[in-house]
Amino acid sequence: MRVAIYPGTFDPVHHGHVDIARRAAALVDRLIIAVYSRPLKTLLFSTEERVLMVKEAIAGLDNIEVASYNGLTVDYATKVGASFIVRGLRVISDFELEYQMALTNRKLAAHIDMVCLMTSLEYAFLSSSIVKEVAMAGGCVEQMVPSHVSRALESRLGEMGEGKGDEVGLISLRD
Repeated sequence: MRVAIYPGTFDPVHHGHVDIARRAAALVDRLIIAVYSRPLKTLLFSTEERVLMVKEAIAGLDNIEVASYNGLTVDYATKVGASFIVRGLRVISDFELEYQMALTNRKLAAHIDMVCLMTSLEYAFLSSSIVKEVAMAGGCVEQMVPSHVSRALESRLGEMGEGKGDEVGLISLRD
């Protein structure tokens, strides 16, 4: 059985993530979308909220599961029996980071390969950070994220009040 994980923060999940997951699922028998619970960035949504949003976003795709994890990605991949880590590439700078991560992961766990999928053209501009920034500035994100995510963003930002842009630190090497 070919098992892969698609790790990320998914804060929030957007159409680009769903596109990569859908395409990766066609390449393997089982894909686990692995929601990282302890990234080096400030999050807008809790781990549980992110897992639920991803589950709803990929509902109906039979061979995809969603779970949270912490620690090294290669350790999680080994634990669930994955042979591959799937990542999406949008721009050249993504390649540089993913290449470095692939080499690091190879050093840590030589039995796990990284597979990078080029994002579909219509989603090449998307990142979770961009989605959050547009939403914080009052812009419409309905074409960037599933409708339940758009509602969750609106609700969360409404809870944060008027100074919402100042209260959420967006620190990201890559989404």
